[in-house]
This record gives sequence, structure tokens and C-alpha cells, in this order.
Amino acid sequence: MRPGFVYPNTAFMMADFYQAMLARDYRFDGKFFVAVKTTGVYCRPICPARPKRQNVEFFPDAASAELAGYRPCLRCRPECAPLSPAWWGKKAVVQRALKLIARNEFHQTDEDRFAERLGLSARHLRRLFKEEIGQTPKQIADANRLNFARKLIVETEMPIMTVARTAGFASLRRFNDGFQRRFRRAPSQLRRLRPKTDGGDGIELKLSFRPPYDWQSLIRFYQSHPIPGVEWVTGDSFERLFRIGDTIGFFGVQAMAGEPQLKLRILTGDPRILFEVVSRVRRMFDLDSDPILIANSFAQCSLLAKLYDRFPGLRLPGGWDPFETAICSILGQLVSAEQRCNLVGQLVRGYGEEIAHPMSGEKAYLFPGADILAECDLDKVRTTLARKEAIREFSRRVLSGAILLSEAQDPLLFRKALLETKGIGPWSAEYISLRSIGDTDAFPRTDLILKRVLELHPDLDLQAIKPWRAYAAIYLWKGFAAILSKRKRSNEHAVVLQGDAIARRKTQIGGQRHRAGRRSLGKGTPQPSKARYRETRSAPPDFT
Repeated sequence: MRPGFVYPNTAFMMADFYQAMLARDYRFDGKFFVAVKTTGVYCRPICPARPKRQNVEFFPDAASAELAGYRPCLRCRPECAPLSPAWWGKKAVVQRALKLIARNEFHQTDEDRFAERLGLSARHLRRLFKEEIGQTPKQIADANRLNFARKLIVETEMPIMTVARTAGFASLRRFNDGFQRRFRRAPSQLRRLRPKTDGGDGIELKLSFRPPYDWQSLIRFYQSHPIPGVEWVTGDSFERLFRIGDTIGFFGVQAMAGEPQLKLRILTGDPRILFEVVSRVRRMFDLDSDPILIANSFAQCSLLAKLYDRFPGLRLPGGWDPFETAICSILGQLVSAEQRCNLVGQLVRGYGEEIAHPMSGEKAYLFPGADILAECDLDKVRTTLARKEAIREFSRRVLSGAILLSEAQDPLLFRKALLETKGIGPWSAEYISLRSIGDTDAFPRTDLILKRVLELHPDLDLQAIKPWRAYAAIYLWKGFAAILSKRKRSNEHAVVLQGDAIARRKTQIGGQRHRAGRRSLGKGTPQPSKARYRETRSAPPDFT
């Protein structure tokens, strides 16, 4: 069903939607919206309101409901729902534009330059949006700003003027006018709906998701893949420092017991970056994923269907910043998780900017940027010469624009650009695409565990589950890593050593395997091999 139109209210579809609404099933949150004809209000399917069946109609997204003349419910607040999957499956250029708009990048430039980033004219892009969604890019971007402003008004104590500026409005009058037209209320009237807060430091916001959501598996992944000095992970929380532009900040994320929400606390001196922080956190923790969509796709494959039933709610572990995620992935090639942590720590301490932690005052760091890593010798990082050169070349290609790090780009072109970088092979290209730009179809098939699974299950049809193969990788790692790793470790003739043995293996990235002890590389300064090395992942991501 194309957004911008009401769902066909057949008896069958009405019954399904109405039952989901009565059940207040959070799995359907944001997947459709309920409009009440008698009140002129539209709601999320989890709203406590219980209108009669003959008084409701259903829309695939909030924009369609508003086009039909309905206003948002003040009780369930539709703007807080996870992003609607109704836009998935549309033209690729529209999908990429929507991702940029969700990051508030539309208002950071003019409409013509925004369209140029997508290879189109502004007029053609507006026409595509009208056909696909029923609204122009500007209308959607303005609605997103007002949605975020309403969230800040209801959930925080931020002054109205600061809220307007944070949402990107230069004029308080324009903000008030736009807010009144959209919500049929003045901002000050909604402020009375704000719940009591605990009065802690920073700004606290709640981020919704669709259950099931396996928070513990996700937090264990970040515990085994930390950035020392930048990130701090405990059994139930994630914290990190960040820099956006010239602004340094800090945020912490926790799960809320019994609620399909994460609690986000942000400390920053510039509230104008809050929109981007929230957008990045939502992507990092995969909060807009649709578990039902994934389950329906996996139903075509008995193996994946069984794994989904066994481990419901696994999510893609994204990274806060695509550049630092890619650098950490390069350092993690062919080493254990412990070694990766040590190497990343050496990089951060050796080349990152030292600062005081905004909460504790203790020594902390900011991750080094591409401009620094492109030119430094990396002598403080105890890794191979070839891996150091891969980091430098990747950084140079990012600075030159040969590699773009926007999640709105074509993932196939992104992976192709990565493979053109010496030192980055097929495994790294797929893994970086999965974690850095949220590529839901990335599948590192050269990974040892995934290779063994495919050998054991040759009938596993990955093409049938496109574009969700990245989720398949997560579930296969979760289900088979411990079993297949243990089986191979018991084989003394295994080609690839597991666990702690990885730390003792010395690998020259050039395809040559060295015996224990030192081997002469000849006279002169050793140079990294120009040959593309054969890359295989030995230690799978920890989702256990």
C-alpha cells in the first residue's frame, strides 16, 4: 500500500488492525495508525483509547493521516513511534533521501543542493516524493522538526525558545505558527503534559522500539567490542563521549524495565545537536527495526525460522560514527576480541584527543579523526605494517571523498569503494557496511563461522531473504558460534586456530603465514605487501 492513502478498509483488514489496536500490541507500533472519525484525532495502535470499530479508519503512516485532515493524539503522541516501515521497498533514491531527512540534513542546505546529493534536480525529487509518499521533502523535514520539538516540550524542562532553536527555527513566531497548525495547540499548552523528571544532569529522553528486543545480547556485543577511553559498557548500560562539529558531549543509554523504550541521557553545551544525537542513537541500537518483518522473511527458511524462535529480538549492532567503526573493524581483522580491544586502546591513547570526562572528571579521549590517521606513522599501535597502511589509506580516501560514509548511499557502491582500498577484503567490506552504514543486506560470507554454517546447510537460500541478510548473519553467529568454534578447536589439524591461539599466530597481510619465532624480511625498511590478502574472520562477534 502506497503511503499517502488510507488502507482499504475491507472487513478482513479492519478486523486484523482493530484486534491489534485492542491488544495494544507494541509489535505493531508505528506500522499503522488509527484515525477516529468522531474526534478528528489519529493514534498509535498502542493508545489506551478504545474507539468503536465503526468510527475508525487506518493509515500506513502519520503523514497519510494528517493529509486526510486528522491531528495527532496528545495522549499516545504518534511522533514518538518507531519509524514506519511503510516507506521500505520504495524507490532507492527516495529511501536514501528519507534517511538524510531523518538525520536533519535537509535543513542544513538548500533544496537544490540536497537533491544534487542524490543525483537529481529538486523538481524531480519533489515529484518522486509526491508519487511515493504524498508529501514533498520539505514537508516531511518540517514535520520531523516539529515532532522533535514536541518531544522536547513534553519530556524536558527546556525553555520554549531553546526548543525552537534546537528544532532549527530561527524565529520563535514561525515556530509557534507551525506548531499551532500542526498540533492545534500552542507549545505552552503542551508543556502542562510534561511528567515529573528526576532532576539529574543533562537532558533525558525516551526512545521507543518494537518488541521483542534483545537488549542483553546487544549490550554484550558492545562489551566485547569497546573503544577504551571513549566508551564504557556495563551489564545494563552504554555510555560514550562524542564530538559533533566543534561540540563535545556525552550520552548514556539504559533499557527501561517493563517498557519498550530506552532511556537516553545527553550532556552537551549546544542543544542544537540533540536531533542528530537522537538519530544516531536510534540507528546505533537499531530501534526502528521491525521484528515481524524479519520473522516473516525468515519463515521462508526453516533454519532461520528456528533460530528466530530461539533468539527473538536480535538487532544489528551499529556504530556511533561510521569512520571510527570502520577503523576498529580494520584493527579487528584476524585477531581475537581481546587483541582488538588492546589495539583500539593503543590507537585512541596514542592519537586521540585527551579530555576530562564531563561526569567524573577523569581522563578520557576522543577518537582520532581521518585527518590525523591519514598522516601519522601509527608506531604506537602494535599491529602489522600492512594494517597500519590500510588505516592510513582508508583515512586518505575518506578525506578525498573516494569513500563516503553516509548511510543514505547505495551499499553496493560503498562496498565496492571499500574493496578498492588495499588491506580491506571481502569480510571487512561486508562487516563495515553492516555496522557503519546500517546495511541490512550485508553478509560476510567469508567469515569462518558463516562459511561452516553454509557448508553444513547447503540448502540455505540467502537470496530468498533479501534485503535482510545482515539479520541472518547475526542469528547464525548467535546460534552456531559456540558450537562450530568448539568443534574446530578440538581438531588439531584445523587450518584456523581459535580463541587464545589467535593471539599467538603471526599473520603477514599478503597471504603468507609465518611460523613461530621471527623471520627475516631482508635488508632495508620492511614494506607492506601490495597483494590483496586472503581475509578470514576467526573470532565471531559475541552475541552469546
